[in-house]
Amino acid sequence: MWMQHFNESELSAEFGHCMRDLGRASDAVRYADGSLKASEATFGRSDFFVSLVLAVAHFAAGDAEQACTMDLGAISSGDQIRSAQCVSYLREFARNLPANANGPIAAFRDQAGSSQLWRIASRPDKPAV
Repeated sequence: MWMQHFNESELSAEFGHCMRDLGRASDAVRYADGSLKASEATFGRSDFFVSLVLAVAHFAAGDAEQACTMDLGAISSGDQIRSAQCVSYLREFARNLPANANGPIAAFRDQAGSSQLWRIASRPDKPAV
């Protein structure tokens, strides 16, 4: 059944997504972090997405360094997942990055550049035909 996988980690992940969408960064951080801590998987697809929610929430809360750290961890694991949804989540994170940044954001771009998934997500969206 589809409900069998729905556990504390999945519920916290859903709350994290909702809080992010509502612009409540500190609540999104709390729930997304709780989801990762409660996760029984070894970083599966769900953990990839909640890690990116957590990265976006950290960025919205003003913690660019933690946001970049979370995103790098997700990217390194996400290279094996690859899906349009993965690219969409990474594009959301990329939209939050200032174009000419120093420090952790510049270091993040240097490290993320070796990931094929990040390179795909960093390309401009192609217009629908």
